[in-house]
Amino acid sequence: MSPSALLSADPAPGPQPARILIVDDSVVARAIIARMIEAKGRFAVAGAVPDVRAALQFLANNRVDVILLDIEMPGIDGLTALPDMIVAGRGARVLVVSSSCAEGAAATIQALTLGAADTLVKPSLGNLVGRFGDVLEEKLRRLMDRETAGSGDRLDSVVPMSVADDFDIVAIGASTGGIHALSQLLRALPASFQLPILITQHLPPSFMTYFAAQIAVLAGRGCVVATDHLRVQAGRIIIAPGEAHLRCVRMGDGVSIRLTHEPAASGCMPSVDPMFESVAEAYGGRALGIVLSGMGRDGTIGARQLAEKGGAIVIQDEASSVVWGMPGSVASAGHAHAVLAPYDIGRLVAAQRRPA
Repeated sequence: MSPSALLSADPAPGPQPARILIVDDSVVARAIIARMIEAKGRFAVAGAVPDVRAALQFLANNRVDVILLDIEMPGIDGLTALPDMIVAGRGARVLVVSSSCAEGAAATIQALTLGAADTLVKPSLGNLVGRFGDVLEEKLRRLMDRETAGSGDRLDSVVPMSVADDFDIVAIGASTGGIHALSQLLRALPASFQLPILITQHLPPSFMTYFAAQIAVLAGRGCVVATDHLRVQAGRIIIAPGEAHLRCVRMGDGVSIRLTHEPAASGCMPSVDPMFESVAEAYGGRALGIVLSGMGRDGTIGARQLAEKGGAIVIQDEASSVVWGMPGSVASAGHAHAVLAPYDIGRLVAAQRRPA
């Protein structure tokens, strides 16, 4: 099939390859990426278009599973168009593939905050083979292999609107899809909310400085990357660095941060489990743990320990998650006290009450 052609025929009965839409202004890039995708057998190029306008027109009449979106394009750029692409995609995952997504680049965090499922650095045209193709296939496979670690029974909670003082700290764990969920959660917090917030988000170290800056803007309060012996204070958000676990240690006059580097059961660095485990020890039943979208099972062990100490666990619902692996694992293990969409989790946090 020509990479610029659009498939209009209905899929044949039976299992079908995941359908991919390529949005890139380079005809060469579209052709090479299309050949890579279709050579794998598991994926099919549903369309390949040069700009956002053509993509939105295509999506108005066709369903796809994944959208590969470039950022630097004539007319409307990919970041500006991303929210509209997500709506037009009707559930399709958006993978931003752009040279702007270099390690630590602001565009990467912006794309994830706006709702992209993942990002991938697009090399020069001469290097659009080999390693790039392998990484692209892996990212597509992971997006399609949505981990639902046990469906379990759905838990529903009425979000309280009155403010209480049931918690002294909020600890949040997230991975793939978690930055967009975080942005929705934090927007629900009023300026008057002053409880300290700890965040472990799976990201490489080079992204953390800009990630902290983005979180500060979204939350309207101070946000810092954790350092050893940093004090946990009201009104402050502390995020785990990319190369260490974030732990809490209670001192005589408060709680301090300790950074550790031991292997975690999940294999993640940083891992949500050590954060939850230490919060359980330091705060007991006065802690609220939150697990947002992410692959794998990181956070399940720590959620159990936090729940056993009397803390409450709230997880993101499956419908709003890019991947329901982490929250689904907590639900399957029976540790979740409520399952909510991110904005509703934010409202619950703002109310400072335990889930009903």
